[in-house]
Amino acid sequence: MSTKKHLIAPSVLAADFARLSEQIEMVNGSEADWFHLDVMDGRFVPNITFGMFIVEAIGRLAKKPLDVHLMILEPEKYIEQFRKAGAEVITVHAEACPHLHRTIHQIKETGAKAGVALNPHTPVSVLEDIIEDIDLVCIMSVNPGFGGQKFIYQSLPKTRKLKELIIASNSAALIEIDGGVGLHNAESLLQAGADVLVAGNSVFGAKDPLAAIHALKAFEARFDF
Repeated sequence: MSTKKHLIAPSVLAADFARLSEQIEMVNGSEADWFHLDVMDGRFVPNITFGMFIVEAIGRLAKKPLDVHLMILEPEKYIEQFRKAGAEVITVHAEACPHLHRTIHQIKETGAKAGVALNPHTPVSVLEDIIEDIDLVCIMSVNPGFGGQKFIYQSLPKTRKLKELIIASNSAALIEIDGGVGLHNAESLLQAGADVLVAGNSVFGAKDPLAAIHALKAFEARFDF
């Protein structure tokens, strides 16, 4: 039995964009570890958010690393641009990358950490041959495209399966959970093996976002891995 300290990555998609600089400053002064930025193209997912210009603008204000999640088709065309915009972690979807191994190494060659996201229907087994090359795996615990969705509880056993694969492969990959994360399920996710919790509405929709971040950070996950 051991404990670990996890990371909290507030999802900027849930912020009030009319007060974006103020909300970025709030996260800067909080116990959060990363900014999570969802880039959507309206093709891979049924929504459009923002691109590298907004990422770059947020990066000028942010004092914590930018965790950029590319929910887009053909992400390999834009990796260098997002890295130049300030992305320190770049995550692509396994479902959007027919040459995933190549794309992972393309990200690494820019100096960024390489992440791979899995949609709810995609099994962990698709990563078996490349898990040692990945820095982060993002398990989508909602269907990607919109914030505020209900957490899919099959994500818990999926997280445990991924943790077992990481250990068996001697991989250093972190497990990130994205979608419907809050105080009601954070402890269960951490005990299942999660390392990074992406929190959108549970932070920016809270009456006291700083207290919400503190509460998410305060959990101590005890696990038997």
